[in-house]
Amino acid sequence: MNAWPGLIEAYRDRLPVSDTTPVITLLEGNTPLIPAPRLSERVGREVLLKYDGVNPTGSFKDRGMTLAVSKALEEGARAVACASTGNTSAAAAAYAARAGLECIVVLPAGAVALGKLAQAIRHGARVVAVGGAFDAALEVIRKFTADYDAVLVNSLNPYRIDGQQTAAWEIVDVLGGPPAVHALPVGNAGNITAYWKGYQAVGARPRMWGFQAEGAAPIVRGEPVLDPETIATAIRIGSPASWDGAVAARDESEGIIEAVSDEQILAAYRFLAEEEGVFAEPASAASVAGVVAFAERLPPGNVVCTLTGHGLKDPETALLGFPDVEVIEASIAALAAWLGW
Repeated sequence: MNAWPGLIEAYRDRLPVSDTTPVITLLEGNTPLIPAPRLSERVGREVLLKYDGVNPTGSFKDRGMTLAVSKALEEGARAVACASTGNTSAAAAAYAARAGLECIVVLPAGAVALGKLAQAIRHGARVVAVGGAFDAALEVIRKFTADYDAVLVNSLNPYRIDGQQTAAWEIVDVLGGPPAVHALPVGNAGNITAYWKGYQAVGARPRMWGFQAEGAAPIVRGEPVLDPETIATAIRIGSPASWDGAVAARDESEGIIEAVSDEQILAAYRFLAEEEGVFAEPASAASVAGVVAFAERLPPGNVVCTLTGHGLKDPETALLGFPDVEVIEASIAALAAWLGW
């Protein structure tokens, strides 16, 4: 018997399930809170990394999907459906496969990292792309699920938010209380909404710091971005579905939502991998980029940065700027010469 039962069983008394709810789980959750000593030294605060990239499909989306798909099955749905920049589609497809449900995925054409697309396809989802950004894909799938027997499992589904709030409970369980600041990327804004809901549910009030990419920063600008653009594809969203929830989390916690550049995101992405040994996808690094950029505004106390997805989600970005691997003779002398030793 596995010691960790998955999120629904671990937090059954706090989640909207009954004794008859079919639990669809891949044993998600219970992800590590990793100390980041070099990052801590850099910003002058103890920083810990909530690494949700080790969830079953490699991102935090599994937290909400276990509950959303369980409830869809309980309600007798024929299929689940989503629009996605990648991670949602991977999670929806995996949990739908586990549940024996059809999964329908609508993507923005040309805007999904290869690792995520491969997951959705391999798990058996029916995948199609539409012209335009994520917001166009979401509009299509919202209208489709309103007219057909398929359950929307984007973060507009309240069960997604209910499931994702479990990450806040895990942090409080490990630390014995909330951090002073909790920083995370903001794309569709469901995660910052969920974390704040989770913290409030256990009487905790960290300051919520959210970070958007400069090219996809509608909340920072105060208006939708019609053509969002950023290297961080997971947060390339011009009109967040959970906009109001993100603003509430910021304001009620006395936090901030700011923008960071792609250069800052990539610098943080490389720093995490090369200095802390943690490989996260580029969008994940927005939380770290923001804490570095706004370090002077940090209050006393510790900081948690959420890393939303694994670095293998986006192999193309990992290899940017690197030449092909050189081939040498199979000898010690050739290796020593190549190394310059």
